[in-house]
Amino acid sequence: MACGRRHFVVQVAMLAALAGCASPSPVLYTLAPVPGPAQPGGPKLVSVREVSLARYLERSQIVRSSEGYQLAVEANNWWGEPLGAMIGRVLEEELSQRLPGTTVIGDTGAIGGDPDAVVETNILRFDADHAGTVVLRAQVAVTFPKSRRTPRIRSVRLTAPPATADIRGEVAGMSVVLGQLADTIAGMLRA
Repeated sequence: MACGRRHFVVQVAMLAALAGCASPSPVLYTLAPVPGPAQPGGPKLVSVREVSLARYLERSQIVRSSEGYQLAVEANNWWGEPLGAMIGRVLEEELSQRLPGTTVIGDTGAIGGDPDAVVETNILRFDADHAGTVVLRAQVAVTFPKSRRTPRIRSVRLTAPPATADIRGEVAGMSVVLGQLADTIAGMLRA
């Protein structure tokens, strides 16, 4: 009986130790579409290609900064979906709002078509600098496969202060600069 009781006490102690070592569930975040000015005159159908991310951003955890040769990564603050897919989804929604009369689809979705314009985006940086300002560096290409229009390629650097100094404020600032990117792309798409 003493051996069984000791075994039970050991099991309870082990379970308590495991429970004490368990890390809390991660807090999940998402980028939100930010309204922008309507820019009529866009193509009828626009396809947004899958967004390419700098490799350091391809993780579940949110990268707060890449300054000073070091990544500051939030161990328990994660993106709610893969960042590239989320950026593409938000850009599709923002472009739809900014370009009245234009249908915007993603090339990874179930709906396809023969687009009048194709948007391709490389995200080179998407985090905060040493002062806490959110920085988005990207390359954008807009091509017009049905016409002889010259492709438009642009490098952009956009910034916004975080709404607050915490991670929620930084994500809000990231949403703002993504909206600025949508403004830039909408201008590139207009006739």
